[in-house]
Amino acid sequence: MYLLDTDVLIDVQRGYAPAAEWLYSLPESPAVPGFVVMELVQSARNTREVERALRFVSRMPVVWPDRESCARALTIFSTLHLSQSLGLLDSLIATTAIEIGAELCTFNVKHFRSVPGLVTVQPYVK
Repeated sequence: MYLLDTDVLIDVQRGYAPAAEWLYSLPESPAVPGFVVMELVQSARNTREVERALRFVSRMPVVWPDRESCARALTIFSTLHLSQSLGLLDSLIATTAIEIGAELCTFNVKHFRSVPGLVTVQPYVK
């Protein structure tokens, strides 16, 4: 199972052909962390872009971490924030992927490489 990070969804939304071809070639729909949906909404410049982002992700399952994963994210964030520059949302996205046994599709490998147990994939060539 694949879990999509924000950068991959932005590539698809912007019409980057390799991203769209990869996404639409998948045999099953990848999941999207709820936090990634929130990042897409946050980057919108107007109501139309918010609606477009929500419509786009409505075709994919949106997943949220459970309480234990949030506690794990706090531990990982506390440990890696200063030494590895791990961001708050990145720690939550990473633990969501670990929780559901998914590979995280991202090009922000630097942000995630220090998270124990996380598998990342760069899904297409940039």
